[in-house]
Amino acid sequence: MALRACGFIIFRRVAQRPPPDNIEFLLLQTSYGEHHWTPPKGHVDPGEDDLTTALRETREEAGLGQEHLRIVENFVKELRYAVRGRDKSVLYWLAELPDPSTAVTLSDEHQDFRWARLEEACALARYQDLQDTLKEAQRHLLTAEGKQ
Repeated sequence: MALRACGFIIFRRVAQRPPPDNIEFLLLQTSYGEHHWTPPKGHVDPGEDDLTTALRETREEAGLGQEHLRIVENFVKELRYAVRGRDKSVLYWLAELPDPSTAVTLSDEHQDFRWARLEEACALARYQDLQDTLKEAQRHLLTAEGKQ
């Protein structure tokens, strides 16, 4: 059976910059393994639905709850890859942090976080499927705003 995880691609808009440079994505750096950068995500607990998992993991890993986020409609992306020889599936929803000054509070699973514009976020992400997902998220936001 494949591992399953869920999370959010979280973004904020910075008022001082024009689109698309006003969009910044939140990435967390793991405190284990290769210290890779990833959006908040985690494994589905037994009996838990996917969106509940994404919300729980985001609160646990970044200190951001549903009350801090605005989930963007019509965007959910599934990534599939292998981890240590096992198939893994990760579902990401897209969510805005409407108040860009809201503090991020890391769990012990992460050692750092960064708000990054698309180019830097893709450089940090390293994995092509996550880079493609970040680019798709930005395109979705710009298209919704009529700026593409």
